[in-house]
Amino acid sequence: MNAVNYSDLRRNLKSYMDRVYEEREPLIVTRRNNENVVVMSIDQYNSLVETSYLLGTEANARHLLESLRDARAGRTEERELVDE
Repeated sequence: MNAVNYSDLRRNLKSYMDRVYEEREPLIVTRRNNENVVVMSIDQYNSLVETSYLLGTEANARHLLESLRDARAGRTEERELVDE
């Protein structure tokens, strides 16, 4: 993960924002008193929020992890989608 100080970010805001978006890599902005922040693309943020939601309950996290194990072990079954 890249880091930049606040002053440099202000001077080159557009280029840093372009890089964050294009490279899909968050940027740490260092500030005085260790009050650092992270800049990330909206796609990354949405993905992080969705993952947090899906893994937010123990039961759902367990179900998803078991499903991943089954899929990796080849224990899958094909189903036809139904339009409702």
